[in-house]
Amino acid sequence: MLLFDILESLSSALRSIRAHGFRSFLTTLGIIIGVAAVIATVSIIQGLQFTINQQFEGLGTNSLVVQSFNTFERRLQGKIARITPEDFDMLSARVDGIATISPIIGGNGGGQVRYGSQVTATQVVGSNHSYQDVAQLYMKYGRFLSETDDLTRRRVAVIGETVRENLNLPENPIGEYIRIGEEWMKVVGLGEERGQILGQNQDNFIVIPYSTMRSMSGNQNRLDVTVQMSLSNLDELETVQDRVTILLRNAHDIGPEDDDDFQVQTSEQLTDTFNTILSSVTVVMGGIVGISLLVGGIGIMNIMLVSVTERTKEIGICKAIGAKRHQILMQFLFESLLLCLLGGMVGLLIGYGVGLAASAAIPNFPAAVVPAWAVLLAVGFSAMVGLVFGIMPAAKAANLDPIEALRYE
Repeated sequence: MLLFDILESLSSALRSIRAHGFRSFLTTLGIIIGVAAVIATVSIIQGLQFTINQQFEGLGTNSLVVQSFNTFERRLQGKIARITPEDFDMLSARVDGIATISPIIGGNGGGQVRYGSQVTATQVVGSNHSYQDVAQLYMKYGRFLSETDDLTRRRVAVIGETVRENLNLPENPIGEYIRIGEEWMKVVGLGEERGQILGQNQDNFIVIPYSTMRSMSGNQNRLDVTVQMSLSNLDELETVQDRVTILLRNAHDIGPEDDDDFQVQTSEQLTDTFNTILSSVTVVMGGIVGISLLVGGIGIMNIMLVSVTERTKEIGICKAIGAKRHQILMQFLFESLLLCLLGGMVGLLIGYGVGLAASAAIPNFPAAVVPAWAVLLAVGFSAMVGLVFGIMPAAKAANLDPIEALRYE
């Protein structure tokens, strides 16, 4: 009997929605806009988060990144935090369990590069042969830096495709000489194109040997080195992390009560940091645009109350011929629920389409990704809005006195 009542209420709700198609569309417009905005926002941010996670996964779970870190208070005091070349040499010599270790200097600076009459500005990085794995850099032509290049301070360079184009170098530039500052460098490798991410060109770079970069830098005390290391045994990750921390605190004369002027992070910690930031952005943006769902719910309640008033005599007739209170309640509640669910489904499709269009419109931006939880949240919230804002009109209809309803004009 209950199943029959449910099916009959659904059928009646569908007939009512079809009979007032345009009004139903306007009623659900708030829900459609709200869900579409939420899904579009989530899909864009989740696509970005997915891409960032993939990049950090390439570093491996057994990697550590050591870099300088300065608090706001220390900066106000004029203190500068650095990981020096001497720190790198110390870590290389005194930390056991390291499979590979790469110094990276000059990553935040730029350099003027010349080839013939062509001049361009690019990012010049000094590192060693292990940097290829750190940066996931693969060669289109030539080779990457070797260990011998670093030991002998060779004037050699690996360039990106953008640098080759800006300097008007041959398609295969191996063997050509470019000038970085006052130094001539021989091109030994051309990296494969990697495109852009977040507006940053990943092909506008030059990598030269670490020792060569040090010799080109005037004041050694001003160098700030980022150290990337991978471990032989993942089980020793915490041990190595603690060892690095102790060595650097001692080298920097940091007191027991003072904070570190460096960070020792795993690739998982870096990933978690980005995920925390992006998750917070998702929640805030979702909350802001979710307000329109509340507005849409209030709109549905208003229309349903008007619908009850319009159909007062119809409700009276139904009650007069034996319709029970719960049957009237279910009919109007299901009508509100269906309106919200239909609006939610349409908003879901529109939101995903907007997310795809937005990510496609931004050059080299990650593709939109809609996780299952976002779909369930959108549909579930739409259903909840339908139930919550449909209860009052449904209860009003169910509580109508049949005699008074039949007299209503």
